[in-house]
Amino acid sequence: MPDLLTLVTFLPLLGAVIVALLPSAQHGLIKTVSLATALLTTIVSFILYAQFDPLGNGMQFVVNIPWVESMGINYHLGIDGISLLLIVLTTILTPIAILSSWHSITTGIKGYFASMLLLTTGMIGVFCALDLFLFYIFWEVMLIPMYFIIGIWGGQRRVYAAIKFVLFTMFGSLLMLVAVIYVYFAYQAQTGDFTFNILRLSEIDLPLTAQYWLFGAFALAFAVKVPLWPLHTWLPDAHVQAPTAGSVILAGVLLKMGTYGFIRLCMPMFPEATLAFAPWIIGLSVIAIIYGALVSMVQKDIKSLVAFSSVSHMGFVMLGLFVMNEQGMSGAVLQMINHGISTGALFLLVGMIYDRRHTREIAEFGGLASVMPVFATFFMIATLSSIGLPFTNGFVGEFTILLGAYKANVTVGVLATTGVILAACYMLWMFQRVVWGKVTNPANAKLTDLGLRERIILIPLVVLIFWIGIYPKPLFDRIEPAVQANLLVLTERLDGPVNAHQTPASVDSLEFVTQVDEATKDDN
Repeated sequence: MPDLLTLVTFLPLLGAVIVALLPSAQHGLIKTVSLATALLTTIVSFILYAQFDPLGNGMQFVVNIPWVESMGINYHLGIDGISLLLIVLTTILTPIAILSSWHSITTGIKGYFASMLLLTTGMIGVFCALDLFLFYIFWEVMLIPMYFIIGIWGGQRRVYAAIKFVLFTMFGSLLMLVAVIYVYFAYQAQTGDFTFNILRLSEIDLPLTAQYWLFGAFALAFAVKVPLWPLHTWLPDAHVQAPTAGSVILAGVLLKMGTYGFIRLCMPMFPEATLAFAPWIIGLSVIAIIYGALVSMVQKDIKSLVAFSSVSHMGFVMLGLFVMNEQGMSGAVLQMINHGISTGALFLLVGMIYDRRHTREIAEFGGLASVMPVFATFFMIATLSSIGLPFTNGFVGEFTILLGAYKANVTVGVLATTGVILAACYMLWMFQRVVWGKVTNPANAKLTDLGLRERIILIPLVVLIFWIGIYPKPLFDRIEPAVQANLLVLTERLDGPVNAHQTPASVDSLEFVTQVDEATKDDN
């Protein structure tokens, strides 16, 4: 069987190299090669999905080849159900993003499409890497093309937004690098062996104080990427200034790299610190949910509104992760996928209307349902998905997260639920002002409805919105074993081996926090 993980990871890089070697004047060929590469990568990810065993234990499709053997660095890839779904999400959004750029990108075409493909390799690599050194390389690789996508092909304040994005991300990444080096030598001090194997590094026993500092370094890098309040200020600028495809990838995939980092690294490597910091992160998550919703209400720009809504939605994801029960974590992982689909669709629709009017001001629109009924239909579906209407994907994820939140703490659950109510307020109010009513602005009277290419872009996302909303079982079947394995690691690291009949879901997160508090007192 071919090495599917290597293929799905580096096929976009191969496409980027081919695009870079093509003549700059061959715009049609450059676009065709880029789209074909992205579609081939999508097909490989679907093969991965089909061959993945939901009942299998541990990582699957593992490849582990010595790379720099003297330093314990290996080319080590593998996936569980969580990383599988994030890879599939990435490979679905990439060809959609490329197709959405078909006519809107008119300068530097070769560099733009090569950057999109290179970015795809970086993102997929993060989700596959089981070697910490390799993880860090992929983490940094994706930063470069996104910087250029925003800084060259973005809006009027694109340079400011790109530099701000890089400064925030690099600050967190450098702290993470220091922590990576510390963990590497700490493992060597305990075992006499050098390794960057993430699974083996998760087995070392670190002092509680060291865990606090290391967790803080990793968590800061991941929280910036999420972004978790108050580290969110780079996000609205990056979203508003990025081209449409950049916003789709940024919201759909890059933000998930932060939450994925918490799952893959912070929780298994620093379990005591994770549980000690959980109440604080839960508190910040609730603030993000409510703050993002309130700020969205006062936005005058549609794209800015959708950008701030991401702060609120990713707050739900962080809340689900850190209540640390099966319902909350499973819902959080599913909501990572849902957010990419729903918010990606919204950014695409905003880009389509911007291409026609060259404005995103809500006040400039009104009555679009009468002149663009197909656009209004797609916009309505994406809006209802974003606010979590039953039978859409957003409902399943948010409902499961709230179940986990209520199980952990009723007050937290109640406060988080207000975010759902506020989301309905700002999204429906925006939709009403843009779509319903009479056409009062003459510039909107002769707008053309969505064409065939634009409909093709949106249809896969609409299918996913309803498929996940109506029948999420196939996704939960792949998510839940990985979530249970993560929770099992926490229980074993804190309390020793669990009984054979005990499931991770039976351990309440508040009991975890109590155990950590007691352990801290004993340590002192």
